[in-house]
Amino acid sequence: MHSVYQLDEVEALGRQGGITDHALRRFRTAFFKKARTDEECLAALPEAAREGFRAQVSLPQLRLAERHDSVRDGATKLVFLTPEGFRVEAVILRITSGRTSLCISSQIGCAADCAFCATGRMGLTRNLSTAEMLDQVVLSMRLLREEGRALRNVVLMGMGEPFHNEKALYPALETLRDPRAFYFSERRLLVSTVGVHAAMVRFVERFPHIRLALSLHSARQEVREKIMPTASFHSLERLRDVLPAVTRHGNFMAEYLLLEGVNDGPADLAALVDFLQGQPVHINLIQFNAFSGSPFRPVTREAREAFGVALRKAGFKVTLRYSLGDDIAAACGQLAGA
Repeated sequence: MHSVYQLDEVEALGRQGGITDHALRRFRTAFFKKARTDEECLAALPEAAREGFRAQVSLPQLRLAERHDSVRDGATKLVFLTPEGFRVEAVILRITSGRTSLCISSQIGCAADCAFCATGRMGLTRNLSTAEMLDQVVLSMRLLREEGRALRNVVLMGMGEPFHNEKALYPALETLRDPRAFYFSERRLLVSTVGVHAAMVRFVERFPHIRLALSLHSARQEVREKIMPTASFHSLERLRDVLPAVTRHGNFMAEYLLLEGVNDGPADLAALVDFLQGQPVHINLIQFNAFSGSPFRPVTREAREAFGVALRKAGFKVTLRYSLGDDIAAACGQLAGA
């Protein structure tokens, strides 16, 4: 059995079954670009070939179990179930400008155990397969099609650390950008990492034009280790060494979650400026989204704006990110399979 996302293998199977290239293109267009249902996609194939095709090609295996729509903004949290019953969360973000983005997961749970993230409290259950990552995209696109919306951006910022699952991540990105499949512009794809430095270099070498976001959150080693345990071995020193390589294409962002009394002081600001000085980087200042049991508090809006002004004066491009979906536990750091 081959996954529908294994494009070369599916083409070979189709030809062996007497399906013309034209019919296969109709199927792929219905599945990847028009977000049709499984039955509608199979109807693009010759009737005599459908049963054999479906017996050899697996279509989406995830099942949509729950949908939660924010009453405050344009966010929707989707809870999918794997065949064995594990929960996987993805978030649709309908931006007021009209753009629609999708945040997908790469793992069930996460081993990074960042103190400010509910996903880390889960621990790691297992990696998602390439097909399970892409199922989130397909099923979300089908939902959006019913609204008359098209998906513009796909970001891997959901449950899990993508670079702890490189084996499945890279084929997923290849399929997302493949003209035969989704054909997303590379500028519309983004991968976020806690800072797996060697994997960051491998990623940029393979995908120089896909955006990369580093969850930095502190440029002081002792502070970063307290809130991000992985910082003890993915140290700031090692990250500094790889910055020239990973920033050279201009697709690099640094994510900085401001936590009151933790990483928001003058020393923190100075360390951040020093760490990123001279790098072509866009800094995103993110608000903290509370979850049950968290000891942290967000800074005030005024404090976050002042932090951003100081960074701009230091010469950086800065965006203040306002989270969507915090009323449905769908905002950054709140995904926990519940």
